[in-house]
Amino acid sequence: MNLRTIVVSALFLCTSPNLVVGMPQEGSIHGRVTITGVLPKPKALDLSKEPECVKMHASEPLYPENVLTGPGRSLRNVVVYISQGATDNVPVPPTPVVFDQQDCHYTTHVLVFRVGQEVRISNSDPFSHNIHPMAKINREWNKMQPPGTPPFGYSYEREEFIPIKCNIHPWMSGYFVVLRTGHFALTGEDGTFDLPGLPPGHYTITAWHEAFGTQNKEVNVNGGESIDLDFSFATKP
Repeated sequence: MNLRTIVVSALFLCTSPNLVVGMPQEGSIHGRVTITGVLPKPKALDLSKEPECVKMHASEPLYPENVLTGPGRSLRNVVVYISQGATDNVPVPPTPVVFDQQDCHYTTHVLVFRVGQEVRISNSDPFSHNIHPMAKINREWNKMQPPGTPPFGYSYEREEFIPIKCNIHPWMSGYFVVLRTGHFALTGEDGTFDLPGLPPGHYTITAWHEAFGTQNKEVNVNGGESIDLDFSFATKP
């Protein structure tokens, strides 16, 4: 076989649509998170320690955000993520996530971001706040943030679910959820989630909620497969 024949044969193998070996198709997991049982009637928060907050919410009271539901008993603020099985090639975003203090509460009750990703913390209120993430695995810190001061940034080195409070305003609470994986979702009002871009494999899917704990489910994803996977949490009797 001469050189010309070898070159022609190689070109044929590279261009023939029937002989090209493609990469495995990516699959996805999607579903909905709901709540069962009796939900207590929400009680307005006591803002009396900050007169400015009382004025702000004279006509629209603030309510706790630890359990928020939507249509069809959907459950909000559930973090659904791959806890095992994913070889994570999703790079850490260079863009910071934003955590703001405005109108006497945290504008994002549960903020999910990556290990090594910066969180930018700001105060949009006309009075001081004290941001206090109560980490156990990462370093714990707290910082006073007077009105009009510029945002400051911080990043975490380890995966952790970190409760946050304001030492000045005791009703203010939230969570930083710091994950290694880039395969995660946070449920909104409809309770749905979507985890796309998954190569074939066996995965552990974890759903976490601050009041109801965690649930794990095992699933196999084949190439190009779209899998339905729902979670249901229950209130205590």
